[in-house]
Amino acid sequence: MSGAAGPGPPVGPGRSPLPCAPRPAAALQLSGGTESARPGVAVIDLRFPRGAAADIQEIVFKNFYTAFLSVRVQRPGPGGSRRWVTCLRDLCLMPCPHTEQGAQDYFSLHRNQQMLCDMDQVTAVRFILRQPSPVWLQFTIEELQIFPPGQKSPQKDFPSWLSQLTPLEQPASLHGELPDPEKVSTEVQQMWMLTEVIRTRQAAARIGRFDVDGCYDVNLLSYT
Repeated sequence: MSGAAGPGPPVGPGRSPLPCAPRPAAALQLSGGTESARPGVAVIDLRFPRGAAADIQEIVFKNFYTAFLSVRVQRPGPGGSRRWVTCLRDLCLMPCPHTEQGAQDYFSLHRNQQMLCDMDQVTAVRFILRQPSPVWLQFTIEELQIFPPGQKSPQKDFPSWLSQLTPLEQPASLHGELPDPEKVSTEVQQMWMLTEVIRTRQAAARIGRFDVDGCYDVNLLSYT
């Protein structure tokens, strides 16, 4: 399972993200609290203002050296309670955690393509980041944006004079107006025969200028 990735943000013009407040990435530590004991896992929690719920269509972000990403959402449960559901598990953002590939790419996650659960009535989103490589000391995701369903890019504005142009007239249909192919073939054959007759007569006329009383003058022909 993979998300759409690219060097630039995959966001169309005219789209408005949902208002939200993601917290800074919090690195998890093993018991003891030493820096060397960090297991390469960080968590980012995101909530919507005033505890509101939102329907999520797409999540867009820029990676910063995170190798794998999991996403959990908080949705309504039985009896009005809230429960956490995993909707994305270990999405690979960097094919090789020890190299730069994918380390700073933009990613887009769609509810109908990558998500494993329903993304309606979400009150909180939790991003679980993993980076097993010791090469990168810091890793997170940046420029995090959440988009609701039903948004479409607006049409571009055109000059008023362009909208007043009359549409081009459709060319008249030629079906049924084409001549009979047999007739065309016959006429072409007749034209070819007429051309051959004219060519033959022209050749005879060129030779006929040496004709003297119905006979050819041998002396005249010898000079040609």
